[in-house]
Amino acid sequence: MDKNDEFIEKLVHINRITKVVKGGRRFGFSALVVVGNQNGKIGIAHAKAKQVPDAIKKANDLAKRKLIQIPLREGRTIHHDIYGKDGAGKIKLRAAPKGTGIIAGGPVRAVCEVLGIKDIVAKSLGTSNPHNVIRACMKALVKQNSPKTISNLRSKKISEIVEKRG
Repeated sequence: MDKNDEFIEKLVHINRITKVVKGGRRFGFSALVVVGNQNGKIGIAHAKAKQVPDAIKKANDLAKRKLIQIPLREGRTIHHDIYGKDGAGKIKLRAAPKGTGIIAGGPVRAVCEVLGIKDIVAKSLGTSNPHNVIRACMKALVKQNSPKTISNLRSKKISEIVEKRG
């Protein structure tokens, strides 16, 4: 896992934190980062440091350690429509036909780009807080079932589960 060149790192949000001490104010920065290989692997992380570049580097390293695999249909979209919720962050993700593109706002767009999703329609409901929206998006993506997992659960062939489109 030492191939750093294959991962795409996207900075989603930077926040300035102020700590008031006896001599005045101390500033720190927190960074929210999404890392992925555009082939179904993704990791998200949040890190803090005194300088912006240090916070981003810490978050990138942490995200690379927390990678998870997400199943994609034809390597371009999700298998079915899903809904995810985390705190006040609610998200609706819909599978889309070829050529649709990524129709999503801010944090969700970053997740889709690094994950390798090319066609998706996403709607963020509730809060616009990037931390909650990204966590809701990840919960939704993890919750989806691929035909392969369903076929293993039911001990059937994939062809028996997937309907033929004609």
